[in-house]
Amino acid sequence: MAVYTEVSDDELSRFVAQFDLGNVLSSKGIAEGVENTNYLIRTDRGPFILTLYEKRVERADLPFFLGLMQHLSVRGVPCPTPVATVDGSLLAELAGRPAAIITFLEGMWRRRPEAYHCAAVGRALAGMHAAAADFEMKRPNTLGVDAWRPLFAQSIDRAEDVLPGLAEEVADALDRIEALWPSNLPTGTIHADLFPDNVFFLGRELSGLIDFYFACTDALAYDVAICLNAWCFEPDLSFNVTKARALLSGYCEVRPFTPVEFEVLPLLAEGAAIRFLLTRLHDWLRVPPGALVTPKDPVEYLRRLRFHRKVASASDYGLDR
Repeated sequence: MAVYTEVSDDELSRFVAQFDLGNVLSSKGIAEGVENTNYLIRTDRGPFILTLYEKRVERADLPFFLGLMQHLSVRGVPCPTPVATVDGSLLAELAGRPAAIITFLEGMWRRRPEAYHCAAVGRALAGMHAAAADFEMKRPNTLGVDAWRPLFAQSIDRAEDVLPGLAEEVADALDRIEALWPSNLPTGTIHADLFPDNVFFLGRELSGLIDFYFACTDALAYDVAICLNAWCFEPDLSFNVTKARALLSGYCEVRPFTPVEFEVLPLLAEGAAIRFLLTRLHDWLRVPPGALVTPKDPVEYLRRLRFHRKVASASDYGLDR
């Protein structure tokens, strides 16, 4: 989440009047994240999240994102639910952007997750995959393997400014990952961005999954590989196998891996690392002037990529066959 578009009090009041939410009592920009503009608003009906969809989000994708949240919520997945306007629309216009209001979830994200948090995330991710199995809408992964080289091309001329040798190392990694990337894995709807700041906890209990704006149709195990990168490295970027074992065990309690998923998990983890390295590199070099957002260091994901490249099998992550 982030704030790129400022909204005046009058604009906000007129916008919220389209919903049966009463009067706006307060609003506050949310600075975390990098994709959309978000505000926490409070009305007579309670707290809600207002999202303005910025340029990277395609308007044509919004029915998929909002429909998925509705679908998952009905099936018991703890996630935000879009609020409809008085005439039944889930989308409206605000400050020249498509915008939506979604329900507010209680909880806090864990900056230093423990193994039990990782286990809960694994179970929740598998539960989300199961709940979305009958979701009929499809959306290609626009940040999947076919997008990585074109994305890198946008930053290759300045990659050396970030780290000497970065361009060559990324190019070599792309050559190898693209050549080996599997096409025969179980697929479905994935979250594709389930980082710690997108998971809320109340005490030890997982209370919500949020930010479905990268969700798409792709390999289910790739979603797990993203979580390995996001949840199982310490601040010094050392890999915590205890957390990885907890996350993978939690996932497999609900949905066991197939043999081919087990075999390719290290490659999927490399792919997840390079995906976030490349999007972070792109954003690091292009922070809009005046944006209330903190860019994330792409080199952290280079370190993760190097780790996964040395992994011999999924057993090294603590996962038993």
